[in-house]
Amino acid sequence: MGRTYIVEETVGQYLSNINLQGKAFVSGLLIGQCSSQKDYVILATRTPPKEEQNESPTHSKAKLDNLDEEWATEHAHQVSRMLPGGLLVLGVFIITALEMGSEFQNTLRRLVFAVEKSVNKKRLWNFTEEEVSERVILHFCSSTKKIFCRTYDIHDPKSSAKPADWKYQNGLSASWLSLECTVYINIHVPLSTTSVSYTLEKNTKNGLARWAKQIENGIYLINGQVKDEDCDLLEGQKKSSRGNTQAANHSFDIRVLTQLLLNSDHRSTAMVQICSGSVNLKGAVKCRAYIHSNKPKVKDAVQAMKRDILNTVADRCEILFEDLLLNEIPEKKDSEKEFHILPHRVFVPIPGSTVMLCDYKFGDESAEEIRDHFLEMLDRMIQIEDLEIAEEINTACISSSMDTEASLDNTDDEQPKQPIKTTIVLKIQQNIGVIAAFAVAALAAGISFHYFSD
Repeated sequence: MGRTYIVEETVGQYLSNINLQGKAFVSGLLIGQCSSQKDYVILATRTPPKEEQNESPTHSKAKLDNLDEEWATEHAHQVSRMLPGGLLVLGVFIITALEMGSEFQNTLRRLVFAVEKSVNKKRLWNFTEEEVSERVILHFCSSTKKIFCRTYDIHDPKSSAKPADWKYQNGLSASWLSLECTVYINIHVPLSTTSVSYTLEKNTKNGLARWAKQIENGIYLINGQVKDEDCDLLEGQKKSSRGNTQAANHSFDIRVLTQLLLNSDHRSTAMVQICSGSVNLKGAVKCRAYIHSNKPKVKDAVQAMKRDILNTVADRCEILFEDLLLNEIPEKKDSEKEFHILPHRVFVPIPGSTVMLCDYKFGDESAEEIRDHFLEMLDRMIQIEDLEIAEEINTACISSSMDTEASLDNTDDEQPKQPIKTTIVLKIQQNIGVIAAFAVAALAAGISFHYFSD
């Protein structure tokens, strides 16, 4: 027996309302959440047409073989940044006027594997062996309204299609649970004489990979309590008159504890490393995750939050570097300072759902630009007044000397009465001097932890 997909009714309406307008096909993404028992699909979004496709009517009659895989996978990568913790690109769909044929299935098979590779290639985390590895392909015939649904194991390139059930449900995510967390980060990445020749993006990612292990190994408090990972997340919650747990509008506060030092069973010695610079990532980020309300486990909630923490930090850095590349900002000399703007996070609600989507906004971007981005990427018209700006404008500075770094740090210390701002600062030090990096083992009797969340 294949997997069952529980699908929000509005997704079916969305697929039915897509007009081919003379095109051979329209393809897109299916978004939702996996669970051990079944998968949930709460959104579908078509892949936006290329500009030249809009301008050239002759291209509209192109065959299915001409599906632009690179364009579709880039769209998937962009959309994955707009998904909070707990949501994934579950698969792909295609709409044609003809019923399902072997050519459609072969095209969708290639596409679903390519999409999965695209959305995960720059992630700081990996799927566990216990997680569902099947992804769905859906063919919708616009003339007969027939649906063809199959799944593939994306961990097995040679996997064959398996049948799957596609069932609609109204108000699917209306009572999903939300998890919220503010994470404070202070990541220092020394640039050795060998790594200084790497790109700034690669050096930053290497540093983030080490920090990611701290997040993965952290202790997560749910509403101030440590819970067994196999426990029901809603254990102890009030029951309704029908015996169901009251989950509507239920939000959980998450706090993250990470170890300051290495575990006592890890032996370490002091190390001196000659460096020519460093990257500092410092500040606070707002994180959110969502999970279905059908007997969710604590481990599922913690996993969703972990991945949102890792995704939002990595995505911001990637967006910054893309912006620098697109604007072709020239490198400055070692003695000069350089300032950049890191994007801050904004959220927008899904009508009829407790789930919110997100995006990232630079300080000079308008709310109208964010609205247009949602329309282009997710094919959704949002109201500007619904935009929730979760964080303040973030600043990144590049400094050329250790003295400058000290003065910047002193400036922060001189303002202790200022409220803690929801900011994330990327400070890049290009130093000609020598920096000594020490790693010392923990010798304390107990284990010390550092609060990363407020």
